[in-house]
Amino acid sequence: MADALPRLRFNLDFMPSPDPAKPGLFIRDPYHYSDATLLVPPPLVAALECFDGRQSTLDLRSELVRITGEIDVADLEKHLFDSLDEAGFLDNPRYRELKSKREGEFALEGRREANFAGSAYPADRTKLAELLMRRIGSAPGNSTTRAIAAPHASPDGGWDTYRAAYRCLPQVEDAAETTFVILGTSHYGAPERFGLTRKNFITPYGEAQTKVQLVNELEQAAPQSVLMEDYCHAVEHSIEFQVVFLQHLYGPGVRILPILCGPFVKSVYEGGSPEQQEGLARFFDALANLAAREGRRLFWVLGVDMAHMGRRYNDPIRATANIGEMLAIEQRDHERIAKINAGDAAGYWSLIQEGHDDLKWCGSAPFYTFLKTMPECRGELLDYHQWQIDPHSVVSFGALRFYCI
Repeated sequence: MADALPRLRFNLDFMPSPDPAKPGLFIRDPYHYSDATLLVPPPLVAALECFDGRQSTLDLRSELVRITGEIDVADLEKHLFDSLDEAGFLDNPRYRELKSKREGEFALEGRREANFAGSAYPADRTKLAELLMRRIGSAPGNSTTRAIAAPHASPDGGWDTYRAAYRCLPQVEDAAETTFVILGTSHYGAPERFGLTRKNFITPYGEAQTKVQLVNELEQAAPQSVLMEDYCHAVEHSIEFQVVFLQHLYGPGVRILPILCGPFVKSVYEGGSPEQQEGLARFFDALANLAAREGRRLFWVLGVDMAHMGRRYNDPIRATANIGEMLAIEQRDHERIAKINAGDAAGYWSLIQEGHDDLKWCGSAPFYTFLKTMPECRGELLDYHQWQIDPHSVVSFGALRFYCI
């Protein structure tokens, strides 16, 4: 009996090759357990379906014979399997070894190193400072702002929106004793969990200081909903980008409380409010108690995007920003934003639950967490943007400012 093939990992990124001269399916590991990338030629893409955990080596061999028209495909079969295995792209012992090793390394590291310097923004401090001064400027000062929501999309896709949000922050002297609570989308994290870390964040500007005392307080109050030293912090951009902007405005040693918010999947698909789960309720209460005690010593930053539509996100439509179907998406985005700005957590979440969040708002959990934590805040929309992330797909995001009534 032929051996069953391991399945491809569910948590890989698959996308068409960005190079027309080298067509195919591009595969990478967003968790960086492996730094390998593979480009599967178009004829072989169909063979990847054999790696589903059910089909066998004989099924793969038969598929390769069909694709190539050749009888002897042993070398091709071995090359395909070995390439996927060595890259850590199969759900097998090789992958679990890489995963355990990398997560263990992160847990022992003293700091959270910059992951996107040199790609999403300049790795050189001088060039980064020049870019952000040109694009963002300095904090003009708004003493009534208690929180902002800013994108976490690539800065090159949303400079106007980032600027609209970060121009609403307090002046430097007004933020001298401030800790910035950053609620970021956890793209890779466990549902119904909050990822915390005690590590300081490193960027080209220097070392942002994580308020360990506040991290410990949240872990002690709601341990069942917290993942401590969550490896997702190592690879996540939703908080790193906000740290860079905050350092630009307030200096490298800015104080932060970084919180990754995993999706509230159970509530989205099964109904009921997120806080009907005891772990989430305890975390909301703990964060609200912290907010009440610290008051204006805390400033809230949400690193969030909104809708994700088009082929890249498994939609049947070919999405184009600001026209066609995306006009209806804009209207629905604005309906959700209106509920957020009104402080209507229940009304906002009911819109998220419609169609099991078919808009795929990756910022849904951070927004809800903020609404439950700071119910006295009201917001205003400063900027809304639809970004054409690729020829067939669109991401929307906005800049919001929150104040207390």
